[in-house]
Amino acid sequence: MVQTVRGRGPLVSGVSDFWDGFYAERDKVWSGRPNGALVREVAGLGPGTAVDLGCGEGADAIWLAARGWQVTGVDVSEVALARAVRHAEAEGVAGRIEWQRLDLAEWTPDRRFDLVSAQFLHSPTELPRNRILEHAAAAVAPGGTLLIVGHESFPPWSRHPEPEEPLPTAAEVAAGLSLDQGGWELVTVGSLEREVTGPDGQTATLADSVLRARRLGA
Repeated sequence: MVQTVRGRGPLVSGVSDFWDGFYAERDKVWSGRPNGALVREVAGLGPGTAVDLGCGEGADAIWLAARGWQVTGVDVSEVALARAVRHAEAEGVAGRIEWQRLDLAEWTPDRRFDLVSAQFLHSPTELPRNRILEHAAAAVAPGGTLLIVGHESFPPWSRHPEPEEPLPTAAEVAAGLSLDQGGWELVTVGSLEREVTGPDGQTATLADSVLRARRLGA
């Protein structure tokens, strides 16, 4: 079941329409497998509560739930979340995931989580990414983990417009969130290259920024 959550204002129809249209173009947009950086960075953590921001078709949330996490999956696309619900039911983990449909531009956390995951929060539409990541950091419980993974470059077939400035590195994201000013342990701050395949079989090598930080405290 998908819960529609309204923040400071209603769902922004242009944003939700764009992403619903994006997912409706194909029966399945993503591979159904969790993001590699999530698996590498989180596999060794004990389960707790987690929120997956921009969860899409739900692969990351489902992977976490299968390993004992109680997960909240958040996305603006009703089409993507409907697929996520079906996938979670097929994997037998539906009872461990709460799906929320909301625009992250309107998201203000009302509780804290042991893991806050923000994977590839980029959009061809307007997206206040810095503000969303600030809220993501605020949502991490003491002793919890913040994991932010982003593109350092877009694939040639991407719909994303060419950025006016280089996309931020993990170190720049950490500095922008003041995670290097105390109160946090920076566990992973780096760049990772991977081979990707496009919708028509094209291949490219992409670099991703990977930031994992632990909030200090009991």
